[in-house]
Amino acid sequence: MLVGTAGTAGELMLLEHTETAWQWSPVVALVVGFFACIVVLFAESKAAAGVFRLLMATFLLLGTVGLYQHYRGNVEFELEMYPTRHGLELFWESLKGATPTMAPGAMILLGLVGLVTLAPLAKRRDDHNSG
Repeated sequence: MLVGTAGTAGELMLLEHTETAWQWSPVVALVVGFFACIVVLFAESKAAAGVFRLLMATFLLLGTVGLYQHYRGNVEFELEMYPTRHGLELFWESLKGATPTMAPGAMILLGLVGLVTLAPLAKRRDDHNSG
């Protein structure tokens, strides 16, 4: 998670993914996520785990919105360049468009990995606190 959040945030900065608030939102979420990973690793707190879960849900939401926005932008571009495109051809060309349609899937993946990796940490803490 630490490598994924830092690497993805760094990549977005290198790509200058900073023109609008929507473009900044994954960058900010990833930076917060990086520090939240550190906190949840060392904090023995249900509150920290709850905040982390909420942040991972935010990753899922941002990734889904990003997929839609990237795809929608590519559709608009394709229709501007080729106004007669429609149906499967428009869909396929939009998936392969100038904006990487599937790139926001990295946010979804990180959100899912965060949720999955939190469960063993929470169990370990529960076992430690009960023993």
